[in-house]
Amino acid sequence: MKKREFISKTSEQNEKVSRRFFLKLATFSSASFVIASTFFGLGKDFFKSPLVPGESSSLEVEESFVGTACWIGKQDCGMFARVIGGRVVKLEGDPNNPRNRGKLCPKGVAQIIALYSPYRIKSPLKRVNEKGIPGKWIEVSWDEALDIISKKLKEIMERNPKLIIWQKGRSKQESIYDRAFVGVLGATSIGHGAYCSDAGYRACEYTVGQHGVLHPDFRYCNYLISWGWNITNAGGNKLCWITWNSELVSARERGMKVILLDPRRDGGGPHIDDWLPIRPGTDLAFWLAIANVLVDKNYIDTEFLKKYTNAPFLVKENGYFLKVEEKEQMWDLSDNKYKPYDVVVKPALEGVFVTEDGNLRPAFQVFKEQISIYTPEWAASITGVPADTIRRIAIELGENARIGSKVIVDGVEVPYRPVAVMAYHISQQEMGFQAVRACLLVFMLLGAIGAAGGVHIDFLTKPSIDKRFESWEKVEVKSNTDFTLSSKYFPINSKNPSLIARVMLNPDKYGVKEVPEVIIIHMANPLLSFTDQPILIEAYRRLKFMIVISPWLSETADYFADIVLPTTTLDKTEGPFSAKTPYEDGYIARIAPVKPLFKSKDEPDIYAAICEKLGLLNKFINEIVKELGIKEEYRDQLLKGYRDGKFSFAIVDAWAKSKGIDGGGKYFEEKGTWYVGKIPAKIRYPSAWDKPFLGIRLRLYGEGLRRMQDEMKKMGLSEIYWRDYTPLPIWRSPTMENSPPEYDLYLVSYKKIEYKQSRATFVPLLAELEPEQRIVLNSMSAKMRGIRDGDWVFVESHNALSGETRRIKVRALLREGIRPDVVAMSHHYGFWVDPWAAERGPTPNYLYYTEEGYVTNTADQSFHVKVKVWKAEGD
Repeated sequence: MKKREFISKTSEQNEKVSRRFFLKLATFSSASFVIASTFFGLGKDFFKSPLVPGESSSLEVEESFVGTACWIGKQDCGMFARVIGGRVVKLEGDPNNPRNRGKLCPKGVAQIIALYSPYRIKSPLKRVNEKGIPGKWIEVSWDEALDIISKKLKEIMERNPKLIIWQKGRSKQESIYDRAFVGVLGATSIGHGAYCSDAGYRACEYTVGQHGVLHPDFRYCNYLISWGWNITNAGGNKLCWITWNSELVSARERGMKVILLDPRRDGGGPHIDDWLPIRPGTDLAFWLAIANVLVDKNYIDTEFLKKYTNAPFLVKENGYFLKVEEKEQMWDLSDNKYKPYDVVVKPALEGVFVTEDGNLRPAFQVFKEQISIYTPEWAASITGVPADTIRRIAIELGENARIGSKVIVDGVEVPYRPVAVMAYHISQQEMGFQAVRACLLVFMLLGAIGAAGGVHIDFLTKPSIDKRFESWEKVEVKSNTDFTLSSKYFPINSKNPSLIARVMLNPDKYGVKEVPEVIIIHMANPLLSFTDQPILIEAYRRLKFMIVISPWLSETADYFADIVLPTTTLDKTEGPFSAKTPYEDGYIARIAPVKPLFKSKDEPDIYAAICEKLGLLNKFINEIVKELGIKEEYRDQLLKGYRDGKFSFAIVDAWAKSKGIDGGGKYFEEKGTWYVGKIPAKIRYPSAWDKPFLGIRLRLYGEGLRRMQDEMKKMGLSEIYWRDYTPLPIWRSPTMENSPPEYDLYLVSYKKIEYKQSRATFVPLLAELEPEQRIVLNSMSAKMRGIRDGDWVFVESHNALSGETRRIKVRALLREGIRPDVVAMSHHYGFWVDPWAAERGPTPNYLYYTEEGYVTNTADQSFHVKVKVWKAEGD
């Protein structure tokens, strides 16, 4: 049995600046101005010291306010930068922005330090030593760096551009980067960031045709299940912290009840009424049991199921819908015949109908029969949540749903179902896709999908259904596959970077003929953000070339980059961005309050420069024009902007003018957010659309999943690939349960708002809030192991498939609010390069495994593993 032990390393390339010294200086003033002037400029001379090459050092000390957007967080909060003498000294929230309404969280305020960090990369870097060890670098010009890059890209593009992979952390402008740039290269875009919620996205796209995960209509919700939502210390569906928490507080003041479904209580804080400490990885069983009770107690919105879902579609004995001339059939109780669904007068939801086509059952009848075995008593033994509690929660959901009721919102009558769920990161578990589907089916039974007070997924400004609702159902399962394992192995695929790394190490196992040769990493740090760190390291050794675009030298770049291109931080122009919430619409742009510091460039300028070297600049601009809907009359403005070194602003300006915004891009600089207005109920609630849900039928029953499973079986794939492609969610035991009994604890990871989004990791004021990694143990469980608060402990994980183990050493933090059989670690540590982020403890991602079993039907990652923990003797 092979053991691996992770050892942190500190880069010796930077001269360390004392974080304590910096923080001591910061305490002498509550204003960012004093911090900046004292630390970076030694008093008033700070405003005369040039940071931009060629800039005059005798600037007039003038004050201005520049409208921009938060760079360090997830939701691009609107803000104004106060600039004195060419230096940013303070950041203030934009009161006109729907997302933050004049507020900034600690990250928003502290990001000024990221702007002036002495550890930012000053110039393009070229590696001069071997890979796989800390890098040695020389500074090169932009021309030299781009020449090296373009030569390597051309070589690959002539053979197969798909062998270039583009990896983002959070790119912030998908139209320009994910689609326009990747599209003109013909490269392969793979899974983003830390893979935080993709299984949930896939489940929602497939089941209800919306792109997102799950959130409540807070303004009308009375009963909320907070499913793994870290209320006090994380964001939520699509947004960061301020927006959802503001809505939550208002809803609580109205009297909304909150049930926390989570192995940890800490995330609920004082904002919950009940805590259900569920066993990790068993959420699917919980939702199946809830559905069982709702059906048993007849808490069912039959009208909703008949009108807006495929629950009445007739299912044949082979598991496929009965179709006549490609049209699904329903059983019409008005004359006891099956007919096309669009002409049925009185559709049946239940019953078994004997016909010459065999026994036919409505999809709801199939569902009802299947969940009959998933009783609360059955689920209690799996989830650890008592049967009486499961039954009580289900009944409370049914009673609070107020099935059949309506409410007037903005003068429009809409269905009123004030029960909902908030879920996001929790979807990243082994059976996450089917767990989220099961949750959706529960609220489908109640008629709460898209209702007032109910469950919502996307922020809609017009009636729309995500195109993947149809494409996932009809995806072709092909016998051949590429390195993403799309189609044959994972027909519904999120392109997991760590799984792709495993393919690179063993392509023959999957019949893959070509593997990636070049990777462009955009604001990501895969060695720490993704699971299966040792596998990523081995895979990156095999890449021929790596380009990293980042303001700082990441661990991934330190070990494997060939070229590092310095991009901007708060000194960035980028956009446009949406500023919409579920209730209001607006737009914002990130306008640089100062010129890009050192020799850094904005990402749009970097990608345009690469495209120019490849002879693709005009094509790139054309794609941007198409993606952003820029009018043709402003197209040449983009090319001129690039030639003038103002490409990023030219994009914002051309888009704003195309939208008819007075002043174009200058509007954002001077006024901040462009507020569009409130989103009317006629748009917010899909049942209120002129054609409710645009005529689609929400998928209670996933016939396409059954088809994919059958096709995968015919290809001879092993059960581990096709077992979860079932038309209705089916419970099975998670892979991790096959670990030996001495691995008696479940490891889960969680996010901290101080660090969420890796940009925050390099800000010492934020690090002071959470300076060290700890493993959270239940106090009783720790006592049984002889562990006290603050003790050093070993944590060893076990791969239930291969028997491999991995071990880290970390300090213990004892808490009452966690299940005795669960331990938890924060996602955000493990750095060794940047002196402000280094030596704060290991990342839990080293302990997780990415392979079939831990990764299931949509190639999505599980952040659960079985571990054992013991005190490190002598420490």
